[in-house]
This record gives sequence, C-alpha cells and structure tokens, in this order.
Amino acid sequence: MAIVLIRAVILYIVITFSLRLMGKRQLGELQPSELVVTILISNIAAIPVEDSSVPMIMGIVPILTLVCLDVVMSGVMLKSAKIRKLMIGSPRIIISEGKILQSEMKRLRYSVDDLTEAMRSQQIFDVTQIQYAIVETNGKINFLLKNDYQPAEKQDINAGGSPKNPPSVIIRDGIRDSDQLKVINLGESWLTKILRENHLSERQIFLMTADKNGNYEIVESEKK
Repeated sequence: MAIVLIRAVILYIVITFSLRLMGKRQLGELQPSELVVTILISNIAAIPVEDSSVPMIMGIVPILTLVCLDVVMSGVMLKSAKIRKLMIGSPRIIISEGKILQSEMKRLRYSVDDLTEAMRSQQIFDVTQIQYAIVETNGKINFLLKNDYQPAEKQDINAGGSPKNPPSVIIRDGIRDSDQLKVINLGESWLTKILRENHLSERQIFLMTADKNGNYEIVESEKK
C-alpha cells in the first residue's frame, strides 16, 4: 500500500510539473494537440500506479517525452504559420453581419443545436441579436451582439452608426492571412499599398488588423 502511495505522489508531482511546462491554465484553453498529450499523460500515469510491477521509469520517461515533444512543437508552430494552421487550424466565422453562414457551419460540422447551446451559455436566446460569431481553434464560439442589444456604456449614449463586424487580423507574426483579407473584401494590392505608405515589410509587423472600411491598426515587431 505504501509503495502505491509513494508512486502516486511521485507521478502527481511529475504530471503537475509537466502541465505547468505546457503553460495552460484551463482545460478549455487546450488546443487539439495539447489535449491529446494531456489524455495520453493521464493514461500512461495510471499504469505504474495500478501495477506495482511496472518500473516507475516506464511511466516518467514517456510523460516527459510527450511534454518535451509538445514544447518543441509549440516552438515550431510559433515560427511557422503553415504548421500552426495544420496542427490547430484557424478561427472560422459562422455569423457575419447578422447572417448565419450555413456553408461554413456544415464545413465545421456544427449543427443548429451546437450554435444555440453556445448562445445560451453566453446568455443569448435570440439569434437575430447576433452581429458576428467566430469559432475559435479550441472549439469555443465567441459572439458580438448588435449595437441595440449591447449593454449601454457612457460613451454609447446618443451615439449613432450602424452595427459592424470587428476588425480582422490580416498579419500575425510577420505572416499575412489572405483568407481574412477576402473576408473583409480588401485585396492583396490594398495591403501592399498600406505597407508601402508606412515603409514597412510584413516581417516587421507583429500584428495588423483591418475592417471592411479600410481602417487599420499596426503593431510593429520588436525583433531586430
């Protein structure tokens, strides 16, 4: 009994250290690859605890190997947008300007029930109140309400204007997102013109957002 207790404590310490090394705070924040690693770790850890004849090293080594692999892959995905998109995908818009994009929902295999359940979890019960919705890479759906249904703030009083979608990220970590340029109906030539006006190359930009009206914000990279 004492051996099982000691093994459980050791594996608890190893797994806690491993998950902290992965850098995630909540299960809902895990990307698909990280969720796979977490499930594998739990299964591997159970073997030495349940069977005292299995050496502890047979549990610790695979766990640390998986965590190291996840850390290495995280570094690779940070450097390569293509690998990042392949491994974790990219956010997908399912409601734009108040219209449900049914083809996009079919591509994601999202049903009406999935959409309405996500709405209710955020205290939204009428789809006509939604201006914009996006499915994040971890599966969570975030909603933007139309102006008339958003909580009033001081600066909103007596403010006019029609509802609009939030800006899209068109450059991240020096890599342009052509799909988002199409979403906001701005072409590659527009982006080239803006970069030329600001005397910047894509690699010099950490983050750039823009909306359909051509309004944009640029955060320059700190890399030398």
